[in-house]
Amino acid sequence: FEEAGFLKALGERQNPVSVKLMDGQIVQGWIEYYDKNMVRLTREGAPNLFIFKHEITYIAEESGKRK
Repeated sequence: FEEAGFLKALGERQNPVSVKLMDGQIVQGWIEYYDKNMVRLTREGAPNLFIFKHEITYIAEESGKRK
């Protein structure tokens, strides 16, 4: 149940995050929405992504605030 609290906090603060996917790709943005199956990663200058949770290796909070 820690996952929901972590994602909720990230969404409320809109801090930048790095999301590493199962294929090794790393995408950056901020969590705008999440549910039990996926997260929405909002990005500046790039398309927003809906990422299934089973495709995520980890989510790391970046230092600093979103501009």
